[in-house]
Amino acid sequence: MTVRLRVLVVDDSAFMRTAVSRLLAQDSRFEVVGQAGDGEQALGLARALEPDLLTMDFNMPGMDGAAATRAILAERPVPIVMLSAHTRTGARETLAALAAGAVDFVTKPDGEVSTNLTPIRDELVRKLLAAASARFSRAASNATGALPSAGGEPGTVRSPGARVPLASRRAFTTARLVVIAASTGGPAALAELVPALTPGRDASVIVVQHLPAGFTSALAEQLAERAPFSVREASHGDELAPGAAFVAPGDRHLIVDRGGRIALHDEPPVHGVRPAADHTLRAAAQVFGPRVVAVVLTGMGHDGALGTAAVKAAGGRTIAQDRATSTVYGMPRAAVALGAIDDVAPLYRIAEIVNSYLR
Repeated sequence: MTVRLRVLVVDDSAFMRTAVSRLLAQDSRFEVVGQAGDGEQALGLARALEPDLLTMDFNMPGMDGAAATRAILAERPVPIVMLSAHTRTGARETLAALAAGAVDFVTKPDGEVSTNLTPIRDELVRKLLAAASARFSRAASNATGALPSAGGEPGTVRSPGARVPLASRRAFTTARLVVIAASTGGPAALAELVPALTPGRDASVIVVQHLPAGFTSALAEQLAERAPFSVREASHGDELAPGAAFVAPGDRHLIVDRGGRIALHDEPPVHGVRPAADHTLRAAAQVFGPRVVAVVLTGMGHDGALGTAAVKAAGGRTIAQDRATSTVYGMPRAAVALGAIDDVAPLYRIAEIVNSYLR
């Protein structure tokens, strides 16, 4: 007999709670064991029912989705998938919840309250099943949701649009490039890793996180609020600058040309994703050769594996997050299986390793 996954549905809209519950009831792999209309109720029911999974709204009276996620994970590691409004505000809220420890998210087809969840049925089922097999590190369970500060004044806000003065062409040709690939569980991992990096005047950073268009700008803004260097969403034609980080835009592939400029393009998805880290890493290996540091973080699938192999073949350094601290050990495992990784390390040590390479 198949054991069904027990789901707690959390949303302040009674209509949405019913719609999500009906959708999941159509799949024999799930059993909806409860519904909560706000964060406080969700915390109590999560404690009493001990569900296998939660779907979580963000905008709720009192305790919002990010706060509820933090509170629930502080008591018991349980996979949480957010239901997000596909708006600029919804993107920022979703990223806050992901930084707090939620595994993944699905955007509601028509904003806050949809009359038809059929368009997201397959995606929601797929992400819930993937979340059910996710791992939770102690750090994820105790996530605060606030991006950590590394260096500089605590709480210093840096504009995501701030531009570091461009280096000379000679400086560019001698600089290093750090490329970070991430997918499921990536926003929380990036919240810990990126602010701890020290690119200084010798390196630029590119982040390739699998997210839809609109969500990557919110990710860049949140990282910029705590990182002691410039972080912003990349634009076509941007020139790499030492001491700056660029986030690949959702639904665009990103490469770096031989002039040190970022080029975005709309070629078909690779491994079902766009942006694909393999595209970025291969281009980086061709342009920077042994001056590339590639990092593969938590995520489903195998994007980044072939790219890290290209970096390693070019003489660059490669690092993968270990199984114990990965929410989903898919992308790192694929890179390790190819023999493309120099260092396998827990998330909390990766910045130290990257910084040692940059020195």
